[in-house]
Amino acid sequence: MKIFSAQQIREADAYTITHTPISSLDLMERAAGACTTWICKHYAADIPVYIYCGMGNNGGDGLAIVRLLRNRGYDAHAFILHHSEKASADHVANREALQQKYLDALHDVPVTSSIAEPPANALIVDALLGTGLSRPASGWIAGIIQQLQALYTTHTIIAIDLPSGMQADNSSLNTPVVKAHHTLSFEFYKLAFLFPENAGLTGEVHILPIGLHPDYIKQTPTPFHISESALIKSIYKPRSPFAHKGTYGHALLIAGSEGKMGAAILSAKACLRAGVGLLSCHVPKCGYTIIQLAVPPAMCIIDDQYDHSSGFQTDTSKYKVIGIGPGIGTAAGTAWALERLFEQYRQPMVIDADALNIIAATPGLIDKVPEGSLLTPHPKEFERLFGKTANNREQLQVLSHNAIEKRLCILLKGRYTAMAFPDGNIYFNTTGNSGMATGGSGDVLTGILTSLVSQGYSSKDAMLMGVYIHGLAGDYAAETLSQEAMTPEDIIDNLGKTFLGLRE
Repeated sequence: MKIFSAQQIREADAYTITHTPISSLDLMERAAGACTTWICKHYAADIPVYIYCGMGNNGGDGLAIVRLLRNRGYDAHAFILHHSEKASADHVANREALQQKYLDALHDVPVTSSIAEPPANALIVDALLGTGLSRPASGWIAGIIQQLQALYTTHTIIAIDLPSGMQADNSSLNTPVVKAHHTLSFEFYKLAFLFPENAGLTGEVHILPIGLHPDYIKQTPTPFHISESALIKSIYKPRSPFAHKGTYGHALLIAGSEGKMGAAILSAKACLRAGVGLLSCHVPKCGYTIIQLAVPPAMCIIDDQYDHSSGFQTDTSKYKVIGIGPGIGTAAGTAWALERLFEQYRQPMVIDADALNIIAATPGLIDKVPEGSLLTPHPKEFERLFGKTANNREQLQVLSHNAIEKRLCILLKGRYTAMAFPDGNIYFNTTGNSGMATGGSGDVLTGILTSLVSQGYSSKDAMLMGVYIHGLAGDYAAETLSQEAMTPEDIIDNLGKTFLGLRE
């Protein structure tokens, strides 16, 4: 799924109107109808519905929803906030349609007035400001937004298209934005929905189709995408009946140190469960018995040091990919060995955890990372690597810039993990849940990614597919165990279910 800017969404509307026998008013009716159907599906008609409408097309949506809800027997009311002297044409048309049939549903709120306290059982719908907002809300309308914010703890709030005050393409950090429990948006995710700093504002996001013209969607470029199941199924390569262990590559996993061998075990088990042909684990002497007992299918290579690794193999040519970082620590000897490894091994690597911390602490070391490598930082590791940013939008720009400039595949972990690629595209992953926010989940991802690259997936495809199935396995684990009770091992145990799904 593509993610379009606010301007492109307006162009999609215009293209649909031009190339389909439909008017802008009828397109608005479709959007209002989709929202009305959703509301009726989730809320009974025995509660009042208070819809706060602006003067633009977002307000026009709200007015149409009031009329359609009234047609279905709901006690719906439109409160029109006159923040502008001029209303959009479709707003005016929907006001007239509502006025003709349900005059008692219309309530005008002039400038400087406050909104009346809604009944305790009222459902609140925010249709104040839409995607046309290009700067933070201010003045009287900002005060109205703050009044609606105050209702969040006592009422259910549904935002139409996006919460009022939120800018569709930019950060809304420290600006007045309505806080919603649900956001009903049309056709596409807005970029702003995917920013962590907006997570508490949108609530659950529901994408409702309204029939925008498929030709516009297909032919219009955008760097932003959602990685969804259809894409992952197109990437997935079913196994050949004549395959053998050599077909799926020999991976080297460099992981673990004294007290952190659990990270090595999780990565190794995930690598094997994700289908690698052969796996060798490079561990310090203290990890030999641990790995041999915990992960019997893996071969074990022992470092000269007891508690950390400081001298990786001189001959790495037999490995299809090297994964490095989980639990290795940041000892001086490990940092020295990592730099030598970058100089020697020039194929794409999977780099995580302490390997990223070593890179961040060593000036110029990131420039030695082999092109096409997969870097998997969480937000703090990202900050150490690339510096602090003012907001999530700027963070996304830094992510993309470094992926393009350094020819690397870089992800930024989060609820919607962002994956940036050298071709300039950025994908957001929607699988996964907060039960995965626990130590070891990232080590599992490193193992999955290492396995997929070893099996012959390109760096980009491995990252897209690996992040998706990692999150999906976590979702399956949460379904049976709860988010609270699941562990990283449960993610590994559910990987098989994700592959079965890809085969269907």
